[in-house]
Amino acid sequence: MAKTDIGPPDYRQMLPPVVQRNYGRWRFHEIVRPGVLRHVSENGEELYTVRVGSPRLLDTDAIREICDLADRYCDGYLRFTSRHNIEFLVSDQSKLEPLLQELWKREWPVGGTGNSISNIVHTQGWIHCHTPATDASGIVKAVMDDLYDHFTHMDLPAKLRISMACCLNMCGAVHCSDIAILGIHRKPPYVDKELVSKICEIPTVVAACPTGAIRPNPKEKTVEINEERCMYCGNCYTMCPAIKIMNPETDGVAIFVGGKVSNARTAPMFSRLAIPFLPNNPPRWPEVVEAVHNIVQVWIDHAQKGERMGEWIERIGWERFFQLTGIPFTEKHIDDFIFSVPTFRSTTMFRW
Repeated sequence: MAKTDIGPPDYRQMLPPVVQRNYGRWRFHEIVRPGVLRHVSENGEELYTVRVGSPRLLDTDAIREICDLADRYCDGYLRFTSRHNIEFLVSDQSKLEPLLQELWKREWPVGGTGNSISNIVHTQGWIHCHTPATDASGIVKAVMDDLYDHFTHMDLPAKLRISMACCLNMCGAVHCSDIAILGIHRKPPYVDKELVSKICEIPTVVAACPTGAIRPNPKEKTVEINEERCMYCGNCYTMCPAIKIMNPETDGVAIFVGGKVSNARTAPMFSRLAIPFLPNNPPRWPEVVEAVHNIVQVWIDHAQKGERMGEWIERIGWERFFQLTGIPFTEKHIDDFIFSVPTFRSTTMFRW
């Protein structure tokens, strides 16, 4: 394959030798225990995958520690999943148990396979992002502390995927997760009119608004915002720091439920609003943790085996869902988004 000086290298160069030898020739895989997968090839070779939860935002010391374990037990081979789990790829069965013991001593959680909760995929939050309505890492830590046993044990009716996005630009997978935690702004941006003309390019700011809520004010060399059209996305702040979207008094969290990417059993589903607003109460966000715990527990108590969150809701109906969870139904739950019609039946599933 020709070499280039741009883009990532060919992934095949980084596969473990056992995977390269058996690429496309795997007979089956099984879950040996929570967090441990066994893959068997046609010629009898085995590969063990050990899945470990990760906080996603890692310092260099943690990464060196992870690499040191991979060097000792996996010939240097590991990978990160799309939900920030670490997967150690063990080709020597004799090294599997020592690795698990090492992880246990370090108190690193092993799990996230089968009918369990996987790691929460999340965005940057207050640590890196400049337009968040809430934090990401803090909420994820608090929620996962509460649901920790469901990560290390496969005791749920089906897979549980939770995502977290700190604003509605949704860098996380909140549109297609069983439970989605979404930071929301509830007031339009504030325009610092004196600063706009000094640090911003007004045509770029106007063009950045996806709903056309921003219009120029040439007389005052600034911009104006049509509050009825604003959807609080914060794109304007990205183009112009003089248009400030964050508001500590009104920003908060919404909870969505029922989404999934998988097309097994039923078509993929979009998440739908369950709780319109919960306050920002760092550092542990007790209202958010309690709300997620309540939804998960009701699903555990009433879902059938193999039934994802959205499939369970579709079976019992949304009215029954609100009754069982005790979540009040308000006018905020009525979908009046004018562009939603083309998405009602967007799916990769078809039937003859």
